[in-house]
Amino acid sequence: MSDEIIIIGSGISAAGACYHLRENGLKAAVYDKNSFPWGHTATHVYEPGYLFDEGPHVSFTSDERIQEIFAESLGGEFDSTPYVLNNYWQGYWATHPVQNHLKGLPPEIVTTIIAEFARLSSDDVEINNYADWLNASYGPTFAKNFPMVYTEKYHTTQAENLTTDWIGPRMHQPDLEQVILGAISENPPNIHYIKNFRYPKSGGFEQYLPSFFKGFDIALNHEVVEISPAEKQVRFADGKVAAYSSLISSIPVPSLVPLIKGAPAEVVEAAKKLAWSGCVLVNIGVERADLTDAHISYVYDEDIVFSRLSFPHNISPSCAPEGCSSVQAEIYFSEKYRPLDLSMDECIERTVADLIRCGLLREDDVLPVEETVVCPYANVIFDHDRAESLAIVHSYLDEIGVHYCGRYGDWDYMWTDQSFISGERAANNALNGA
Repeated sequence: MSDEIIIIGSGISAAGACYHLRENGLKAAVYDKNSFPWGHTATHVYEPGYLFDEGPHVSFTSDERIQEIFAESLGGEFDSTPYVLNNYWQGYWATHPVQNHLKGLPPEIVTTIIAEFARLSSDDVEINNYADWLNASYGPTFAKNFPMVYTEKYHTTQAENLTTDWIGPRMHQPDLEQVILGAISENPPNIHYIKNFRYPKSGGFEQYLPSFFKGFDIALNHEVVEISPAEKQVRFADGKVAAYSSLISSIPVPSLVPLIKGAPAEVVEAAKKLAWSGCVLVNIGVERADLTDAHISYVYDEDIVFSRLSFPHNISPSCAPEGCSSVQAEIYFSEKYRPLDLSMDECIERTVADLIRCGLLREDDVLPVEETVVCPYANVIFDHDRAESLAIVHSYLDEIGVHYCGRYGDWDYMWTDQSFISGERAANNALNGA
């Protein structure tokens, strides 16, 4: 048996694991199946100078320890920027979150939303799913027109199929005064949970990661095909076998369990019940500077192909050539609920057409970049199978000493700082035999 610690994956949670090991004077062998490092936090570069992350990755943690660690990883070379978020609904643009910024929407729907909100009562309201929570929190008109439509686009399934475990601060519940103020005021207070974000001055979001792996060898093009807990060995697609003393994995658990030699049928079946969405990222470069002031736009129309837009050139001027703009559209699909029924060319065509429809692109815009990136794993779907199935899988992984981490290892709705901390925790468990 080897005394080597193995880390599978080289994304942000693996970075957290490496950081914790180095703080304890230890190293590990890092393996990644891709031909490039940094996993889901990788930055893709297109000529003539457009940078796109795999989704709108920014650092907005309020954890001062993580802030300091991340700042140090860049040598202090980052920008801090006020976050600008908005919403598109049936031809209208509203500041995010829309429940606090109803001004400018049709008077009829604003009146109905406020009247329903005023009648809300928490007395004897039974919450069995996310749809129940939305109706109880905002009233039926707002729930139906905004978060319920968005849920089907982003989570790929109806709100009735989701639990409420994932909500946290993501869905603001205003009081009546806030709703009314947002309906009559041009500039109501900013109550969003993210006020500012940090981003590297150059090179994209992935620039946070290299320093965490300093002194660690990352073996690329190493896809795991089998893990043998009994022999403490990992077998790769090229035939290489590596022995380990401790194993830390950021492989998505539905893909991890089938790799484990001797995994019980109950665990295999539980892993199959876990649901997730994949995402087609449509990356568009635009030879025009005045696209939008927003960093993120949420899109509620069900007949528009994308659910969310981000604008890398606003996140950092280093992400696009001078005088140019960029937009990244997110199109979600899932194996369990809504398989992808568009080709990559169709994703691009639909995205461009819908960006024109929203008024963001013009018919005569020059688009030097029209590319897609497919993320097989994007978001965990918190459906009613998740909790029980995940408990079975994690219990088994704990039993065999496979230390999981990250959004897809913990199978949770994690942000960047949480994923990093998850990697630290996995590494600590590995060192302590937990």
